[in-house]
Amino acid sequence: MNATAKPQEYDTSSPLYRTVSTTPTDYWNDSCSREELVYAIRNGAVGATTNPSIVLNVLKKEFANWKKTLLDIIAAHPSEAEDKIAWHLIEAIGLEGAAMLLPIFEREKGRKGRLSMQTSPTFYRDTQALVEQAVHFDGLAPNIQVKIPVTAAGVKAFEEATYRGVTINATVSFTVPQAIAVAEAVERGLRRREQEGKPVDHLFPACTIMVGRLDDWIKIAASHDGVLLTPGVADWAGVAAFKKAYGIYQARGYRTRLLSAAYRNHLHWSQFIGGDVILTIPYEWQKLFNTSSVEVKPRMQDPVAPHIIDELYTMVPDFRRAYDEDGMRIEEFDTFGATARTLRVFCEHYHELQGIVRDVMIPNPDKKH
Repeated sequence: MNATAKPQEYDTSSPLYRTVSTTPTDYWNDSCSREELVYAIRNGAVGATTNPSIVLNVLKKEFANWKKTLLDIIAAHPSEAEDKIAWHLIEAIGLEGAAMLLPIFEREKGRKGRLSMQTSPTFYRDTQALVEQAVHFDGLAPNIQVKIPVTAAGVKAFEEATYRGVTINATVSFTVPQAIAVAEAVERGLRRREQEGKPVDHLFPACTIMVGRLDDWIKIAASHDGVLLTPGVADWAGVAAFKKAYGIYQARGYRTRLLSAAYRNHLHWSQFIGGDVILTIPYEWQKLFNTSSVEVKPRMQDPVAPHIIDELYTMVPDFRRAYDEDGMRIEEFDTFGATARTLRVFCEHYHELQGIVRDVMIPNPDKKH
């Protein structure tokens, strides 16, 4: 069983539990919310993740649980600006999730049980800042995995952070070229460590493909180009890119593991069952999957129907860029539509998060408290 534990600790009847207990596939909770993580672990989850949007949502849902922590942080750092206070809070929320996952991490000898903490979205152009923050996060707890965006600067950061002994998780990633660039950068970092006699067996890197966000972008790109796709075809774009990347990873023996994220439908779970991959599933989708009638069986090796690939490939140029191994150069990653949209959302949510901190640090006198 993937999630090694006493059977009575799990909901053994749930489809997600059956997914992880009968195949090599793992799943994580796509949030660091304590309530959601409790549910996920009960259903077989072996990890969790954060990003600016996730932390913002946790605060909105559970602010009463975190207000005292935030007030204590403010009091402990009387001269720090709101952005630094915000990062102390982000780390505190993440570290609680890491503590909940630590027993799994220890039992699985580091391969599982990690909390994936994301670097600042504002650093997407700054390799040095990304590496420095990655090293800082890595030192916070033994089971921290660090998320770095797959921008041109981020690709350089993957190699250096890996070389410095950080277990990375690539994020803001949607395409086959990005996934290959990440795996190659990680391999360079691992080889540098090996050449210097440094250990690598404690490193378990992952590369996310945000399959649902690629679907979103393909629909937008088609609309921009005045292209009418067959209903449902665009919902396979992310699945197609993920399966293409998985085949390449398996053939080349990359030591990075693929991870699917950004769920929009059950294909983003059901089509990846059986792969040696990680599925980062939002709580709401976990609940839907666990009450669904979708059969739990391996489908990772099932190809996407050729007519679907042909339609997407022929009619949407950005699908070709996402699907072809050489569809984009690294220098083009930052301006790919899905990348730009996601970076903007993460930056907006990061600034909104700072606004919540500001409202506690400087209460609005025009509002009744």
